[in-house]
Amino acid sequence: MKKITQVKFVVFVYWFLLIYIIVALVYWFIALEQQNMQMMNYKMQELKHDDIHLIEKAERITSKANRKTAQYVGEGSTFLLLIIIGAVFLYRAVRRQFRMQQQQQNFMMAVTHELKTPIAVAKLNLETLQRYNLDEEKRKKMISSALQETNRLNTLASNILVSSQLDGGNYNLAKEEIDFSVFLQNIANDYQNRFPEKKWQSDIHTDIFIKGDELLLQMLINNIIENAIKYSPKNSLIVIELKKEGNHILLKVKDEGFGISNDEKKKIFEKFYRVGNESTRTAQGTGLGLYLCRKIAKDHSAQIIVTDNSPTGSIFTVRF
Repeated sequence: MKKITQVKFVVFVYWFLLIYIIVALVYWFIALEQQNMQMMNYKMQELKHDDIHLIEKAERITSKANRKTAQYVGEGSTFLLLIIIGAVFLYRAVRRQFRMQQQQQNFMMAVTHELKTPIAVAKLNLETLQRYNLDEEKRKKMISSALQETNRLNTLASNILVSSQLDGGNYNLAKEEIDFSVFLQNIANDYQNRFPEKKWQSDIHTDIFIKGDELLLQMLINNIIENAIKYSPKNSLIVIELKKEGNHILLKVKDEGFGISNDEKKKIFEKFYRVGNESTRTAQGTGLGLYLCRKIAKDHSAQIIVTDNSPTGSIFTVRF
C-alpha cells in the first residue's frame, strides 16, 4: 500500500511539473509577444507623418515585428515539441522500470515458493524413508516423488542460468545435426513415465533432422510440455506432434486446459510474466519458461505461437 502511494505521488509530481513547464512556456511566449507589439507601437508613434519615407519605415517596423513573432512561435514550438517528446520518453521509461521492478518482485516471490516447496517435499519423503520401514511399493512412490521435486529444482536452476547467459550473450550456441524425431520421442517417453496419470498421445513423424543446440532444444520442449501439464486437468489428454509441412518443421503440444485469453496470448512470452497474482495463483512457475521458449526458438530461426485448442485448451506451435 505504501509503495502504491509513493508511485502515485511520483506520478502526480511528474504531471504537475510537466504542466507547469508548458504553462510557463506559453506565459513567456505571450509576454514576449506583448513586448514585441509594444515596441512596434512605440516605433510607429515615433514616426513623423510628414516623412516622405513614412510608409517604407512603417513596413520595415511591421516586418521586423512579424519576424520576431515568427521567431517566438518557431522557438516556442521547438521547445514545446522537445519537452513533449522528452516527457513521453521519460514517462515510458519510468513506467517500464516500475513494471520491471514489479515483475522482478513477483519473480522473487515465485522463486522463493518454487524453491521451498520441492525442498520441503523431498526432505519429508527422505525423512519418512529414514524413520519408517515401508513396503516396497510405498518406497518406490516416495522415491519417485522426491525425484520429481528434484527435477523441478533442476529445471528452475537451469532456466535461471540459461536465461541469464542468453540475455548477457554469454551462451555459446551449438549447431549440430540432431535426429529431432528420436530426440522428441525420448523426451515424450520420459514424461509418460513420470506422469502416468496423464493421458498421452504422440504423433511424431520419423527421419526429421534439424541443426541446433540439444540442451536448449530440450529446455524448449520441456518448458512447453510442463506448461501443458501445469495448466490442464489431471486426467486430461496431452498431444505431442512433430511433422513436416513444406519447407517447415512443426512441433505442436496440445492440452485440454482452460485456455489462454487473447490479451494474455500477447504477454505470456514476456520475461517474468505470469497470469494472475503471485499471492492467489496456484500453478507452479516463475515466468521464465515461455520467455526462454521464445528466446530459444528465435536463436534457432524458429517462431513460437499459441492458439486455441478445440473444444478447450491451448496449442503451442514451434515452426522451424
